[in-house]
Amino acid sequence: MDHEDLNIWAKRAADWATAYHAGLRDRPVRPSVAPGDVAARLPASAPETAEPLDDIFADFEAIVPGATTHWQHPRFFAYFPANASPASMLAEQLANAMAGQGMLWQTAPAATEIESVMVGWLRDALGLPAGFTGTIHDSATTATLSAILTMREAALDWDGNARGLAGQKRLRLYASAQTHSSVDKAVRIAGIGQANLVKVPLDAEFAMDPAALDAAIRADLARGDLPAGVVLCVGGTGIGASDPIAACIAVAKSHGLPVHVDAAWAGSAMICPEFRHLWAGIEGADSVVFNPHKWLGVQFDCAVQFLADPADQLRTLTIKPDYLETRGVGPVTDYSDWTVPLGRRFRALKIWFTLRAYGLEGLRARIRNHVRWAEDLARALATLPGIEIATAPRLSLFTFRCATDAQTEALLDRIDKDGRIYLTQTRHGGRVVIRVAVGQFDCTRDDVMMVAEVVRALNADR
Repeated sequence: MDHEDLNIWAKRAADWATAYHAGLRDRPVRPSVAPGDVAARLPASAPETAEPLDDIFADFEAIVPGATTHWQHPRFFAYFPANASPASMLAEQLANAMAGQGMLWQTAPAATEIESVMVGWLRDALGLPAGFTGTIHDSATTATLSAILTMREAALDWDGNARGLAGQKRLRLYASAQTHSSVDKAVRIAGIGQANLVKVPLDAEFAMDPAALDAAIRADLARGDLPAGVVLCVGGTGIGASDPIAACIAVAKSHGLPVHVDAAWAGSAMICPEFRHLWAGIEGADSVVFNPHKWLGVQFDCAVQFLADPADQLRTLTIKPDYLETRGVGPVTDYSDWTVPLGRRFRALKIWFTLRAYGLEGLRARIRNHVRWAEDLARALATLPGIEIATAPRLSLFTFRCATDAQTEALLDRIDKDGRIYLTQTRHGGRVVIRVAVGQFDCTRDDVMMVAEVVRALNADR
């Protein structure tokens, strides 16, 4: 295959993509396949000689779409959305064609400088302080790891990278029980250890209790341990709970501890001023992450980390051998110094295209619709026999359940096998609950209200 072939097949792929998206409502959200089904349709080894593109594309059409969970389906209400607006897809196509490597300014001047500007655009759109800067990671997991590594190094007076953790005081990190599992993964990778991630007790709203945070820090100090930092959440994964940001930051700062805020899903909603009360006090945070790929229509992968002062994170993560030096120009930004991987894709291009193609007002309208439709759906489900709203909508996320865990699990199994909608479960208050997360870029109110129709039909069939 050469570039002339690419020209032909890229047009055919674009036609296929148009038809695919137009027909998504006619597909089940999840495929009816068993583990191993796809692998069994593939040869055991790679071909020795080139094969015709007609055959390759035909196999793609025959194997892949029917065995795919359709994340762009307008009735995908599981997990959180991983949206891909048409403008974002176009930008990815262009970025893929150039296939640049954005590790340094000299390897990608346009990518580097557009990234700097896009971080500024998003900072202002979310109402963050003008002094915040930041970078684009692949996912919030990497951003959180970068923040926790920085907390570790600052607590150890910049000695951990050089000497390791052996012989050091026991580090302690504090987080809400509602924070994402990426925090647990980060403390493991950072060498802090799962046992040293303190899950602070919650209040009646399932948010971190500031008094309990203060007590936990004081208890560790009294034992001679070394508190390193606090991780707060805005829009927790399970039920959408948010910590009292201002009060918890005040506690952390009274002990001289940095704060990272995980707003991976809910952060996008902060382009709407009426939702910013959910992170009141955010200006006091040292690090904030949100995922434009979750609710702004920017194609996965794209996580933005804002930093009040990047100096500590650069001191933690920068490694600059001679072959990575940029020579012959003045000071430049090398974003590989801000994160864990050296290699970086041109992720800023899809932010630029998306923000321009829909505008902040267009994106605000989508988010406001999703919040309103989630509230409408929760009210509709509450009227159904045998259905109870377990947690009320927080932005566009809520949960519901049946009378018993067994009934809830059986209902969810019927829903996912039915295929018209896709939901997932969690545990809350010791009970199994079903999550509904509204946020797919192209969904309509009718798509959202389909959840009530499916639940009504399948719960009646039990």
